[in-house]
Amino acid sequence: MTHERAEWLETDGLGGFASGTVSGIRTRRYHGVLLTATTPPTGRVMMVNGVEAWVVAGGTRVSLSSHMYQPDVRHPDGASRLVAFDHRPWPTWTWQIDAQTRVIGELFVTAGAPRTVMTWRVEGGAGPITLEVRPLMSGRDYHATHHENGAFNFAPEGTGECRTWRPYEGTPAVMCLSNGEYRHDPQWYRHFLYLAERERGLDDTEDLASPGMLTFNLAAAEAVCVWQAGEAVDAGRLDDRLAGWRQVERERRARFDTPLAYAADQYLVRRGAGRTIVAGYPWFTDWGRDTFIALRGLCLATGRYADARDILLEWSGAVSEGMLPNRFPDGGSVPDYNSVDASLWFVIAVRELMDAASRRPRLLTRSQRARLEDACLAIVEGYSRGTRYGIRMDDDGLLAAGERGQQLTWMDARVGDREITPRIGKPVEVQALWLNALHAASTFEARWGDWLARGTLSFSERFWNADRRALYDVVDVDHRRGECDATLRPNQILAIGGLPLPLIVNGRARAILDTVEDELWTPMGLRSLSRLDPRYVGRYGGDSGTRDASYHQGTVWPWLLGPFVDAWLRVRGCTEEWRRQALARFVAPLESHLAEAGLGHVSEIADGDAPFTARGCPFQAWSLGELIRVKALVEAETLALTV
Repeated sequence: MTHERAEWLETDGLGGFASGTVSGIRTRRYHGVLLTATTPPTGRVMMVNGVEAWVVAGGTRVSLSSHMYQPDVRHPDGASRLVAFDHRPWPTWTWQIDAQTRVIGELFVTAGAPRTVMTWRVEGGAGPITLEVRPLMSGRDYHATHHENGAFNFAPEGTGECRTWRPYEGTPAVMCLSNGEYRHDPQWYRHFLYLAERERGLDDTEDLASPGMLTFNLAAAEAVCVWQAGEAVDAGRLDDRLAGWRQVERERRARFDTPLAYAADQYLVRRGAGRTIVAGYPWFTDWGRDTFIALRGLCLATGRYADARDILLEWSGAVSEGMLPNRFPDGGSVPDYNSVDASLWFVIAVRELMDAASRRPRLLTRSQRARLEDACLAIVEGYSRGTRYGIRMDDDGLLAAGERGQQLTWMDARVGDREITPRIGKPVEVQALWLNALHAASTFEARWGDWLARGTLSFSERFWNADRRALYDVVDVDHRRGECDATLRPNQILAIGGLPLPLIVNGRARAILDTVEDELWTPMGLRSLSRLDPRYVGRYGGDSGTRDASYHQGTVWPWLLGPFVDAWLRVRGCTEEWRRQALARFVAPLESHLAEAGLGHVSEIADGDAPFTARGCPFQAWSLGELIRVKALVEAETLALTV
């Protein structure tokens, strides 16, 4: 584990969070102690970016914190004293102060409230020891950076255990509960350097405001700082409240069967009166496609059927002309209806929830079932009739989609006005999703069965590429009948695995799988483009334009491991031996990644070339969800075979 690369995450279930590196050096603009969602799960504001911390023992003042400043200056040297770190049950650091003295720091976020608890205690040593803590604040949009200005309000309100700051008009207040002595001493800390932002070609420098210093007598008691957005204060003494928060959080986290199940919980958040799934931390909110893919692993595979129900019901009310939003933007603006597959993933997730409900009669009421069925039928009907962006069912039973200027599939990167992978026509995974949606709809209304049969026959006739022993990525390219795109991409895997209804079986399925494994598989998932293709890019990096241009041109996507392993077992047969091989060859390598980037989580993407370095978002919902789903599938069946 590299201390400046490995990152921890604490979430509040509302869209807010705290995050940082093991070393404590903030490398992203998103790293902070208190980041709150003002309109859950969106409207995120960074309130408390971090702290400076020192201990004074035996007349010597030493640091516990470190930061990077321009130009590439690390100061002070607190990270050099870090001797241990654990992210479970919450981030805990151990610093060696001298031969006898250690300081233990802990941080956790409470579920259901925008609140971060920080504590420090001393172990060993003797004599007086003092802790000094300087908060570093901004009060900015979480995507932005903050710079010195005359408008920041340093003045605190309150006395004793509770003080409140109002950094800017229109931003939430920051409340601090502490058992330390506060001394007002306004300072600007200038030119923090965020190395991860520099790697991404983005603004990498920030100034932060520090209103004053908190001082604690560590020899007498544990030091406590509680940061909370807003002004609500729980009644009671601070030490009693701290004990209560700790107990509640310990018990809540202990209820999860596995570390993966707890990690899954961090993506489930409130939206309005319902629930949704954050696509990833630190910069994504809830996206339709990501939500419905991730839900199958995060909720259904972990037995959280009620959460899956609530999420699908929340989204069911957003169907418009047969489409669900691709995302709800920050700031409450109009949702983006620009995805062909998000709605289809919704139908598949609903069908799988209903399968679970058939064994759990109380899971869905009659009215809830009707709402979900109506939403699914509205989607299928809207797509068959024709809706936005050229989405329509063709006379061959397949789904055409796309027009210039729009990116409708999951391969949606663009640079300026240029679509990198336009895929206009009939993309292969869209057909797999469409036919699975028709299969689901036929259980609600029998008339869709005829279209399912026609589309399935058309798919088998039109997508097989004998020369490559694989499937075409798109047929009827740009809506020109018979024109095919033979680019070798991983999208075809969904025709043989990862969905309830496989479209290709037997010998052709084995050929497809072998081709995908030979050219696309890596220990981190599947490449988005064959490494033999001249357009292949093996490393994801550079400025935003360069990164977007390579996003689906070789970059590895861990979420695709789920359908790949499913297909691998379907083709070979679900014997005990094949399942054991799948766990060892495919699942175990991705599990080892859980200790490398976002601790306990799976990254969004990775380089296509060895050593397959993790990139992008370090905490990605569908990556984790598919690992959980396929791991549960393989292990459950293995267990069944051995009992």
